[in-house]
Amino acid sequence: MAVEPTLEQRLKGCRSTAVHLEMLDGYMRSDPRYIAWRNGVRDAPEDNDPALRPWLTLVAELTTRGVEVRRARIVSEPVSDYIAFEHHLTDANVEAGERVRWLPRRQASDIALPGNDCWVLDDKFVVFHHFDGDGELAPDDETFTDDPATVKLCGSAFEAVWERAVPHTEYSPPRRP
Repeated sequence: MAVEPTLEQRLKGCRSTAVHLEMLDGYMRSDPRYIAWRNGVRDAPEDNDPALRPWLTLVAELTTRGVEVRRARIVSEPVSDYIAFEHHLTDANVEAGERVRWLPRRQASDIALPGNDCWVLDDKFVVFHHFDGDGELAPDDETFTDDPATVKLCGSAFEAVWERAVPHTEYSPPRRP
C-alpha cells in the first residue's frame, strides 16, 4: 500500500498556487505557543524565527520560486482568544511571503463553503483538514481529492471569501471587552 504524501510534500510540489481556507474559531489549543501567548508571552523567538517555525521557511521557499501562497480566514467577531493569537503570529507569515485576509463570519453567510478547512493546490487538488470538537487534529486529520467538482467548489469558495476579506495589514480583530 502506497504512503500518501504529506501536506508539506504536496506543497513543495506546487507549481503556481496554494490557497488555504480556514473556518474555525480555534485550533490546537494544546499548542505550547498558544499557551505561552495566553500567559502573556508576546514575540517569543518561536513565534517569528523561521528556524523555529518551519512553516515560515516553507512559505519563503514556495514564494521565492513563484508559487502564490494565500490564506483566507473566516472568523466570528468579537474574535476568540485563539484567533487573536493567530492574528498576532500572522505578521511573520506575511513577511515570509504568504498573503492573508480575514473575513468576519457574518459577511460569509451567502457563500457556499466546504464542510472542512482545506488547501487547494494548483487548482487541481484539495487537501481537507479534519479537527475534533476542541480544535485538535482528528486521527484521520487529512484527506486528499482530485475530484474536479470538489476542487471547483473549494476553489470557488476560497475566491469568494478572498474577494470580500480584509487584508491582514488592515484587519484589527475586535476583542471582547
